[in-house]
Amino acid sequence: MSELKSGSNLEKVLTAGHFAFTGECGPPKGANTKHLLGKFKYLKGNVDCVNLTDNQTAVVRMSSLAASSLMVGQGLEPNFQMVCRDRNRLAMMSDILGAHALGVRNMLCLSGDHQSFGNHPQAKNVHDIDSMQLIAMVKKMRDEGKFMNGDDIDVPPEMFIGAACNPFADPYEYRVYRLANKIEAGADFIQTQCIFNMEKFRDFMKKTVDMGLHEKSYILAGVTPMKNAGMANFMKKFVPGMDIPDELINRLKGVEKKDQAEEGIKFALEQVEEFKAMEGVAGVHMMAIEWEHRVPEIAKRAGMLPRPVV
Repeated sequence: MSELKSGSNLEKVLTAGHFAFTGECGPPKGANTKHLLGKFKYLKGNVDCVNLTDNQTAVVRMSSLAASSLMVGQGLEPNFQMVCRDRNRLAMMSDILGAHALGVRNMLCLSGDHQSFGNHPQAKNVHDIDSMQLIAMVKKMRDEGKFMNGDDIDVPPEMFIGAACNPFADPYEYRVYRLANKIEAGADFIQTQCIFNMEKFRDFMKKTVDMGLHEKSYILAGVTPMKNAGMANFMKKFVPGMDIPDELINRLKGVEKKDQAEEGIKFALEQVEEFKAMEGVAGVHMMAIEWEHRVPEIAKRAGMLPRPVV
């Protein structure tokens, strides 16, 4: 994993052996660029790159591509997300070329939440190709300079290719093999779902290391600081793929309501410390949901500042 494949800062950080620290930002449910640029200010200099979600939970938002372009203009590095739910292969390849032309060098390939979860449940699924095929398609475009049909690309898109991994989805026993398939398809780095069940994640990472997958792709552990016990309860009951132990909910409930946010951050900081020492984990993906203004504080308290310049 030592040969650089793109102009990505994230790739340089990981290749140099630094512990990566990435962030996330949901584009607005409208064209409010002022609000979005305000969020960027809290992330700049505190993370190595920022995920810009693509109609997450199937709710209509500003496009990830447009938000990524705005981010490049502000001197931050975006991680452009693309879901298979909304586009066929023509639109996907077109947007990948467009992203590269706009200065984007990271891309996260996703299936996408089912439209029934969102605000347009009557929308038609596309799923022309799945996330595994999307990963392979981006790799072919980058490494071979070929479109999916074999035609030549004049200037190939130099993307650092990412994929998602949910270590907690059923059937659990299959999770590590699905991860292996995504890495085999061409994923350079992996960002996991939010981790709350640390015991289960330790087991997952042991399986990952035993299979040598950490030597083929950089694995970033997903961390989401809980704001309060109510948020934890909601995510446990209504967000697909979440595994939130009752012990964590009880820990949040065990302090005064005004102190629950601090307790949630403390748990996140404990996770970061463990991930730094955990074999196979190359960094942390910090998903501070609508809490971007707390990222500088969290990054400082986690000992992640200053970020390396490579």
